[in-house]
Amino acid sequence: MMDRPLKVLYAAGLSPNDSSQYRLWALERLGHKVVSLNAYSYEPQNAILKKIVYRVQSGPWVARLNRDILAMAEREKPDIFWADKLLGLRPETLDKLRAMGIVSASYMIDNAFGPRRDPGWRLYMKDIPHFDLHVVQRDKNIADYKASGARDVIKIQTAYEPTLHFPPPIGWSDNDRDRGVSFIGTPYDDRAQFLTRLWKEFGLPIVVSGGLVWKKALGAEATDALYRGHGELFRGAYREGIWKSKINLSFITHANQDEFVHKSFEIAACRGFLLAERSPGHMARFVEDEEAVFFSGIEECVTKIRRYLPNEAARERIAAAGCARAERDGYHNDAQIAAIVQRLRTLRADRGLQA
Repeated sequence: MMDRPLKVLYAAGLSPNDSSQYRLWALERLGHKVVSLNAYSYEPQNAILKKIVYRVQSGPWVARLNRDILAMAEREKPDIFWADKLLGLRPETLDKLRAMGIVSASYMIDNAFGPRRDPGWRLYMKDIPHFDLHVVQRDKNIADYKASGARDVIKIQTAYEPTLHFPPPIGWSDNDRDRGVSFIGTPYDDRAQFLTRLWKEFGLPIVVSGGLVWKKALGAEATDALYRGHGELFRGAYREGIWKSKINLSFITHANQDEFVHKSFEIAACRGFLLAERSPGHMARFVEDEEAVFFSGIEECVTKIRRYLPNEAARERIAAAGCARAERDGYHNDAQIAAIVQRLRTLRADRGLQA
């Protein structure tokens, strides 16, 4: 007998550029009924006040968010409450949802216990024992959450969105690629210095795209040489940026203690040639030199770039194999979300609720 569809109250910052929106789509594709609450509607319009509220997670905006979640739960009677990267919940809100027979899940890909010391975690840390399930992407976080009183923790991987990340048209080749060695993303860690060295010290054709914060990170000279565009690339522009790149770089975010990064799965899904920073998480998910190419340190990165940049046939072969692996092994939202839903069904059954 097939499992019945679940009704999910989904609270997150929702926009066409947010991965939380893509996970909502996956829930709907899997046949579940989703009622959404957009957390962006509960932020002050004033930029300075917005930063303050983000840091302290207090005030009338946070109060209204919690009131509205409970009101929607009373009205909609969902099976599941899904908080996706939501920082403004109060513990008593989660307790009231639980008393209503609603199983709650927190999906959090950022590292609340990491060395980056981002602001905004005040309420979230108090919430940890009050959620029924925490969804994380690091082995280390499983122990962190359990030590903080979590009832249950599941590890998944960040994933690509199949409606946005897919291969280029048949016949696509280097004739269509105007980006040599490409990085599309943010200047975390020492990426700006690393990319600048690839260009200035080793003479490689580096192209960088991302937010305007890159200009400060790179400095004037490197910005003029490397930075392309006028801001971040999203959706189709992001996909085409991968398509148009001969080599797509992917870095681990060390400040977040990441084991892998979703960018690697997106590049593979777009059938881009993936040159990723070597990590146990990446190596467990792609066969090295067959489905992706890895590097540790700048010297090995330079060696790999010089080996593969002139070899289109090898790049095409590895990119195709990486794309097939990503699809076959479920590195997409549908597979990852399905695993979370299955755990939530088990938790509902354990509480005597209809699974």
